Amino acid sequence: MIVGRTLVETADAIASGTVSTREVVAACLAQIETQQPRLNCFISMDADEALAAADAADAAQARGDRLGPLHGVPLAHKDLFYRAGKVATCASEIRRGWKADVTATAIARLEAAGAITLGGLNMAEFAIGPTGHNPHWGHCRNPWDPDYISGGSSSGSGSAVGGRCIFGALGSDTGGSIRLPANFCGVVGLKPTQTRISRYGAMPVSFSLDCFGPLARTPRDVARLMQVIAGHDAQDPTSSRHPVPNYEAALGGDLKGLRVGVPVNYFYDPGIDADVERLMRHSLDALVAAGATLVEVKVPDQKRLIDLGTMVTFVEAAVVHKQWMHERPQDYSAQGLARLELGLGYPATAYLAALHLRPVLAAEFIDQVFGICDVLHTPTSPFAPKSVEETDVGASADLVTFLNNIGRCTRAFSYLGLPALSVPAGFGDNGLPVGFQLVGRPFDEAGLLRVAHAYEDSVGGLLNNETPDRARRDRVAA
Repeated sequence: MIVGRTLVETADAIASGTVSTREVVAACLAQIETQQPRLNCFISMDADEALAAADAADAAQARGDRLGPLHGVPLAHKDLFYRAGKVATCASEIRRGWKADVTATAIARLEAAGAITLGGLNMAEFAIGPTGHNPHWGHCRNPWDPDYISGGSSSGSGSAVGGRCIFGALGSDTGGSIRLPANFCGVVGLKPTQTRISRYGAMPVSFSLDCFGPLARTPRDVARLMQVIAGHDAQDPTSSRHPVPNYEAALGGDLKGLRVGVPVNYFYDPGIDADVERLMRHSLDALVAAGATLVEVKVPDQKRLIDLGTMVTFVEAAVVHKQWMHERPQDYSAQGLARLELGLGYPATAYLAALHLRPVLAAEFIDQVFGICDVLHTPTSPFAPKSVEETDVGASADLVTFLNNIGRCTRAFSYLGLPALSVPAGFGDNGLPVGFQLVGRPFDEAGLLRVAHAYEDSVGGLLNNETPDRARRDRVAA
């Protein structure tokens, strides 16, 4: 089955001539036709253009042209990434018909490497929601059970990859928006070091904290995508000039000598579900089996870091949206407007203090944590996916409490700018995916992917050996 392959397997099959690009694109389009009614993971489709691009890719291969590392591989991306001449809705009412006049650098690099873009993916309105709910374009659903959330704000990216509609996707992450949908949809999602990937050509949430990164089925798939999109971009002067390693070459071998930090505070405080804690222990056992050593780590005050990151996020988001909030408040969802309005209540002095403290607290965290371990292991979320209905809190009094809980394991690392990777760990008691999070030193994405790859080898690719449309049913029935 073509759509059952991983991204790298698909790229290799196309390169060897085992399958044509047109066959691969047609298989993805057929899968989307089947899954879109139950998942609502796409906002827009470019089927005819994709098939034409597939034919061009096959013709180039027949001529013996040099192929890029993603030649013929179908992808799709969160609908805040711009593509020149295409509508980029940001899953909002305000930008329902707005067309971009530039293409995001990350998408341009993927297409230059041979990837074929199938369309724009559903997301939280303006990337400011963590569940996948969207009143303008419809809620995005979990591929393992559409009655459950996909996670947000890169909801369509997690759902489409997890639902085997595409082989990889770009998402954005300001407080967990790549890692949460990866966690809930059973795929791998990487928030790189802040500035590692160009942010040119996309709608911002927080210009101090936004990160772009890939979601795919395996660590090797993510490594292949990172190799293409990472690196400095002159169109984004904030993008880093730090050397880009060979991510795929870094994969392989055991973890002998690697110290995995296990937090003794905060992450396992009351509020984490028992099944999540069980799967965290199982994933740690697998890392030990791969050669790693576990060390206990006391992490700095996470609540303080989260509070500071929340302040930076929403002050900057309020700046981005100030005019629309004044002129078109009725075109926001109740939850979206309520969250944006949070940014209007912070004093300028508090915001500036949060920015000033950020590098200081990052240095302290790196010294205290990575002084005694090489990577930190935590849950990605304190719970397995919850139902769409029970998490549809809108702008109610439950909003703040729920938001604080769902992102409690991810948001601090966004404020600190550190790379963080969500990796499938297994299935919770409700039969739905649960992931663990690996956090590393600045620009050590390769190290995180190496650990995740070794883990995957140790457990035999746990989630990737199952099919979402049948796996949960079979487990629950058992």
